Amino acid sequence: MIGKFFQKPGADQQHRVPPGQHLASGFPVLTYGQTPVVNRDTWEFKVWGLATPKTFTWDDFMAMPQNNFTADFHCVTTWSKLDVQWTGVKVTDFLQHIEVDPKAVHVMEHCYGGYTTNISMDDFIREENFFAHTLFGEPLPPEHGGPMRSVVPHIYAWKSAKWINGLEFLDHQELGFWERNGYHHRGEPWAEERYSS
Repeated sequence: MIGKFFQKPGADQQHRVPPGQHLASGFPVLTYGQTPVVNRDTWEFKVWGLATPKTFTWDDFMAMPQNNFTADFHCVTTWSKLDVQWTGVKVTDFLQHIEVDPKAVHVMEHCYGGYTTNISMDDFIREENFFAHTLFGEPLPPEHGGPMRSVVPHIYAWKSAKWINGLEFLDHQELGFWERNGYHHRGEPWAEERYSS
């Protein structure tokens, strides 16, 4: 497979590619189960748990500050893609629109299709994280998580939840889908936190 779809990083790229990763020539699609098809007109994003319950529409998100992002993307299945270009809403900007209890220390990301993944508040509220609706200048396609996904560049990509439609704020850690099935609870690429010990 190396050489056709994947390649080793060059000397000028090695500092950006975590151990055990190879560079993808395209943007691979990996999904467990069927790909949900969600219309933007009916898309909703809910907040609950240790936060004042609130529901956002697509138009609500589009009314928030929009930003362009360029971020490296690291999949736990050992491929990386550098300089992925997205457009969306910073997590920190979104948080200005909700009220979260200070006791919240973890977030469960919920998605259309039933997928979930857990992330600590410390990892979630970083300035470089965002909700993406555009990929390389085009509406985010369903196979890449459209109409909206989270992007958390500093940890493995299964934490960047596709088809996201809600956040549940928690005062403890609960495990999401892949975490219950053997993946690491956090997923730090540079430490190769692929699987739980």
